[in-house]
Amino acid sequence: MAEHPPLLDTTQILSSDIPLLPAPIVSGDGAQQLSLFTNVILVQVNPGEAFTIRREDGQFQCITGPAQVPMMSPNGSVPPIYVPPGYAPQVIEDNGVRRVVVVPQAPEFHPGGHAVIHRPPHPPLPGFIPLPAMMPPPPRHIYSPVSGTGDMATQYIPQYHPSQVYGDLDSLSTHGRSNFRDERSSKTYERLQKKLKDRQGSQKDKLSSPPSSPHKCPSPTNEHNGLIKGHNVSGLNTGSTKNKAGKGKVVSQMDTEIEEKDEETKALETLLSSITKPVVSDIQARTVVLTWSPPSSSINGETEENNVPELYSYEILVSNTGKEGKYKSVYAGKETSVTVKDLKPATDYHAKIQAECHSIKGNPSEAESFTTLSCEPDIPNPPRIANRTKNSLTLQWKAPCDNGSKIQNYLLEWDEGKGNGEFCQCYFGQQKQFRITKLSPAMGCKFRLAAKNDKGTSGFSEEVLYHTSGSAPSMPASPTLIKAGVTWLSLQWSKPSGTPSDEGISYILEMEEETSGYGFKPKYDGEDLAYTVKNLRRSTKYKFKVIAYNSEGKSNPSEIVEFTTCPDKPGIPLKPSVKGKIHSQNFKITWDPPKDNGGASINKYFVEMSEGSNGNKWDVIYSGTAREHLCDRLTPGCFYRLRVYCVSDGGQSSVSEPLLVQTPAVLPGPCFPPRLQGRPKAKEIQLRWGPPQVDGGSPIISYSVEMSPIETDEPREIYQGSEVECTVSSLLPGKTYNFRLRAANKIGVPVSNGADVTEYRLEWGGVEGCMQICYCGPGLSYELKGLLPATMYYCRVQAVSVAGPGPFSEVVVCVTPASVPAVVACLQEISEDEVESPDYSPSTCLAIKWEKPCDHGSEILSYSIDFGEKQPVTVGKISSYVIDNLQPDTTYRIRIQALNSLGAGPFSHTIKLKTKPLPPDPPRLECAAFNHQNLKLKWGEGATKALTTDSIQYHLLMEDKNGRFISLYRGPCHTYKVQRLSESTSYKFCIQACNEAGEGPLSQKYTFTTPKSVPAALKAPRIDKINDHTCEITWEVLQPMKGDPIIYSLQVMVGKDSDFKQIYKGSDWYFRYSGLQQNCEYRFRVCAIRQCQDTVGHQDLVGPYSATVIFISQRTEPPTSTNKDTAETTRPQRTMTDEQCAAVILVIFAFFSILIAFIIQYFVIK
Repeated sequence: MAEHPPLLDTTQILSSDIPLLPAPIVSGDGAQQLSLFTNVILVQVNPGEAFTIRREDGQFQCITGPAQVPMMSPNGSVPPIYVPPGYAPQVIEDNGVRRVVVVPQAPEFHPGGHAVIHRPPHPPLPGFIPLPAMMPPPPRHIYSPVSGTGDMATQYIPQYHPSQVYGDLDSLSTHGRSNFRDERSSKTYERLQKKLKDRQGSQKDKLSSPPSSPHKCPSPTNEHNGLIKGHNVSGLNTGSTKNKAGKGKVVSQMDTEIEEKDEETKALETLLSSITKPVVSDIQARTVVLTWSPPSSSINGETEENNVPELYSYEILVSNTGKEGKYKSVYAGKETSVTVKDLKPATDYHAKIQAECHSIKGNPSEAESFTTLSCEPDIPNPPRIANRTKNSLTLQWKAPCDNGSKIQNYLLEWDEGKGNGEFCQCYFGQQKQFRITKLSPAMGCKFRLAAKNDKGTSGFSEEVLYHTSGSAPSMPASPTLIKAGVTWLSLQWSKPSGTPSDEGISYILEMEEETSGYGFKPKYDGEDLAYTVKNLRRSTKYKFKVIAYNSEGKSNPSEIVEFTTCPDKPGIPLKPSVKGKIHSQNFKITWDPPKDNGGASINKYFVEMSEGSNGNKWDVIYSGTAREHLCDRLTPGCFYRLRVYCVSDGGQSSVSEPLLVQTPAVLPGPCFPPRLQGRPKAKEIQLRWGPPQVDGGSPIISYSVEMSPIETDEPREIYQGSEVECTVSSLLPGKTYNFRLRAANKIGVPVSNGADVTEYRLEWGGVEGCMQICYCGPGLSYELKGLLPATMYYCRVQAVSVAGPGPFSEVVVCVTPASVPAVVACLQEISEDEVESPDYSPSTCLAIKWEKPCDHGSEILSYSIDFGEKQPVTVGKISSYVIDNLQPDTTYRIRIQALNSLGAGPFSHTIKLKTKPLPPDPPRLECAAFNHQNLKLKWGEGATKALTTDSIQYHLLMEDKNGRFISLYRGPCHTYKVQRLSESTSYKFCIQACNEAGEGPLSQKYTFTTPKSVPAALKAPRIDKINDHTCEITWEVLQPMKGDPIIYSLQVMVGKDSDFKQIYKGSDWYFRYSGLQQNCEYRFRVCAIRQCQDTVGHQDLVGPYSATVIFISQRTEPPTSTNKDTAETTRPQRTMTDEQCAAVILVIFAFFSILIAFIIQYFVIK
């Protein structure tokens, strides 16, 4: 809160000569009480403004407008008043009542436009609301003391009349609290609030006695700007002074206009806030219809037409966290009936309507509650696989949102592994997992899931594909190189062929360093198909192989491949040095290779030269493998800097330290003849000349002019000096003279410019400006050999005499004619992995590639490949070719030549390539043994178990339900047992043989059928004696096997040496055997017989016999009366099975063993 404005002491405003008359301020009984006071001062507070009163007891009180505050004092003293900055107090006397009016200093009043102590952030609405946080609520009754004037000497009762209150006071209090601008304002406001509370407490203590007649507060509807209607208001607006009266009228008129405008806004807010809560209808699971009526504009049954807007806009607020929860807007528009969508099923909602007109919003209506209906569950997530085997898949899933109704069942459908998009039910129940059995290895099935409750069934989830596990992975392909670095190799590999996409396969990458001697070591183990091997040595060969494995086992290692790390860039070559003598136009330099070549041989050296001792322009003057170079065509007397760098397969090295060389200066070149300056005179002439074109690398220090008469050849020197002109005098008139000029530098003076030519120098080169001397001698012609056809060459000639070399001639360009192509270089074989042709077979084909040679000025039209046959093969303008129709396991010598319009070029170097042998033919597949669940297959000739080092490997495949062949076995063995098959089912197999030449062709399809299974062995039959000659045999019952009925065969052996004879065959499970002989031993056994109804006819499959049961018939003795009370009854002897006999023998043997051990322990040892 800002600091208090300066105190306005009313004693300075109210002069002593103006009488203070008592005036009736309030109506009712309060007028009689106030009339007792002798001094009444009205302080007018404008709307939106506030001021603070400091009472004599030191307390502060804050009053906000619009209000008129009467200040009363019985002893005549007036309390000081705080005036806000930018305002001025005015004293107006109306009908004997003095009013202190606080008005702005400007002629016009703008509410909310001044920095006051308390101001709302927007212009005040009609009937401004005093903020509860800023002032205490006004008391309903103000009591005046009943004692004398002495009790009121130190107390002032300010009375204010607030206007009509509209809207939500809580929301307005929030705006009021936001008006405090800074921390200091907040502290001042808190201090004032504390003092006001203390003041109210003291007032309650002093006013505890009941008053005789309380002053009632006027009704808000009967007040206007703090004045009470029904009294002489006109008398209050007329003063004794005209100037003061005029100012009072202006302020009153401004207050009236602002209040009228605020009342209209407040009335509109009240109208918008009167909207009723929405009506809910057509409640669905995710939608609901909300309908409402526009805000009601009737007051006491009458409609105020002026206050009814023509158009409203509405906003729907919805909350699903309770009536007091957070609401969010779901609709904004002008309709009065809206369907709200995207709701949650079975959820409690609360809806409100808020009306708006002309950017003014009313308060939201009351909340209407409703609950959406339940519906079918949400679409579940796809099932995930929990476990897999060769013949089963276990799936699990999570429950989706039930949408208010408990999920009762789950529907799981699958396509039975057919892949045709047709689904059928495989599970329906309440469990959240299911196991599908009786599947084939490596079989792929698609699944989808739906949930069901009382309201219906949800949609199906996304389809997912899962595979059963198969056998161990087949041998993967060799890893390939992605990119090589100096210390790393990035490799990648692919999944083995025939592997399901979702089967989890891991890989082991093994590496062997060629010189380590430790063999292969694993470098990576994981599921990724790429890996970067780091921390390797530069320019070193490494061998790699990859192994695939899964839960069933490991595959055979892939073929071994070799990759080499890249070399590093070489080190810096040593500083070059001069070899031999430095000549004026050339010198030879040499240099040593770098100490570190980066792991690769140096391919080329580069020499750069810069002219001048500080030149920054470097030109390459040499590139090659030699480590010395002749620097020629130099300028005498000039500085040159030279540096060297080298290039290898690892990159380019840094440049060496530069070498600074200065060529020696030579004699200056010939001067141009002197010329005559002016007209010759009779006895003297004036000569002038210029410097020579070549100064020899040293500045010209003097000139020498020689003259000789025409009739003599003896010249004499007539001038020597540094000037470029001279005057020759003492000449004879009409006589002819010869003059010649020569220049001198620090090296000396040329002997003569007319000396004989001693030799000629011919420079020749393929680049202008980079020519070398190819001939030096007295001859006037020279023949150059070993030139390239269709190539442009440059040449120039220079004459040399005893005085030195003369200037070069102009450069002449000549072009050699075109010729046959050059020899083909880099002829090599293409590896099998790089060949993209589908018809390529390493047994009958060889793939080669080469680089295009120089065409020597005529375009290459074709290539001729000679590989030992009678007729070479001619191919077009290509750089690779596959030679087919070759003999397997044969060596060929291959060479190639290029052809153009001028003929055939020379053959390339010869390479020897060998075709691989043909892959072996598939062996014959046979079924060696079989039963209803297993098939033992056999092929080829060899041992059942072979070594893994055998050259020939076999690949056995079986056809699944989808018609695809899946791998069953890969290895060197000649037999394999296929297990977990179904009875009476046909299976198709094929086989292929593989060796180092590759995989051979697949064999024909072999079909083997599993037989029907025989019934299981029955338990030992039970024998019950009926009488002495009859007994009843019973046995267990078997269920029909896949629709085939089961019958039983009962056999008996009489005595010990006879054979078993069948006594019953039928479908019953019991049989009565009669004709027993006394004291005879009988043995019974039974077996089950499956009666198969095949298309070929009736067939009985006899199962194994049960254990034998022994029965001995004995006569039954009738009971005889004896002296004893018991009678002995002969029971039939109960026979034991073989297993029971073995158990009895084992128990007896154990008993005797323990007994013998105890005897030895007790009698022998002790």
